Amino acid sequence: MDLAYIPSPSTGVINLGPVPLRGYAFCIIIGVFVAVWYGNKRWLARGGKAGTVADIAVWAVPFGLIGGRLYHVITDYQLYFSEGENWVDAFKIWEGGLGIWGAIALGAVGAWIGCRRRGIPLPAYADAIAPAIALAQAIGRWGNWFNQELFGRPTDLPWAVRIDPDKPGTIEGATLYHPTFLYESLWCIGVALLVIWADRRFRLGHGRAFALYVAAYCAGRAWIEYMRVDEAHLILGLRLNVWTAIVVFVLAVAYIVLSARLRPGREEVVEPQKATAAAPDAPDDAPADRSASGTDPLDKGLDPEDKGLDADPADSGSAPKS
Repeated sequence: MDLAYIPSPSTGVINLGPVPLRGYAFCIIIGVFVAVWYGNKRWLARGGKAGTVADIAVWAVPFGLIGGRLYHVITDYQLYFSEGENWVDAFKIWEGGLGIWGAIALGAVGAWIGCRRRGIPLPAYADAIAPAIALAQAIGRWGNWFNQELFGRPTDLPWAVRIDPDKPGTIEGATLYHPTFLYESLWCIGVALLVIWADRRFRLGHGRAFALYVAAYCAGRAWIEYMRVDEAHLILGLRLNVWTAIVVFVLAVAYIVLSARLRPGREEVVEPQKATAAAPDAPDDAPADRSASGTDPLDKGLDPEDKGLDADPADSGSAPKS
């Protein structure tokens, strides 16, 4: 008789009246909010402006979700396109199945678009949000617990997770498994703390904080992935995601070394001012500015909006309100 283990939820869905609240989706949403909140704090500390992280997240998050789902469907195509499977299930993202490699890759494309629109360098933005992404992953991994998926080999450790025997990937006669979702969640928290410490200690810049996050995550993902028992493609005896983690780890470390040599130090974050509409040309007989005319409506106690003027008398270049 097992005296201690982590129980699994009896269902991954909570019905709030007619609205189903899925644990997997809920964990991802909470993770995104935490990432934007903490990423904004780090961006402000670097000299950026409030709201920039959220504006860029509008691009990065949808791209990341699409990329994560594409990677999962492509690498596990047999789950959706084999005989007897329904290909429509490939679109049911709420049932689980996001590949972090595709999420980061395509999410970076979305972030690049957002950064271009804001006129800021992508490496500086990536450095600011790196530990925030790790925290989002730590929260998002609990979605696998709700779905009872991506668990490890059978074990009798007191922190084993109990999985229903009818779940895919279970082994006959076993009910307790390594909670790899928990291992990865804790590892991601450690990665976030590592990046925060290293960034403060060495003032990482030009994308090196983000590269450190990638390298540290890959180091943990490799051994956690090796423990999993769900179906996966094998290459030379190792799971595909293990090879991916090894390759990406090497690339991330190489980037850190080369970037430190070519571009040492940390870049200064300077966000350009948002463009404003130009004021219409004044009549030839109009005074050059309000102070020179002596007819500033503020001096007469009038509402500046009644005159179509900006509320700040020091800003003489603002356009009239429409």
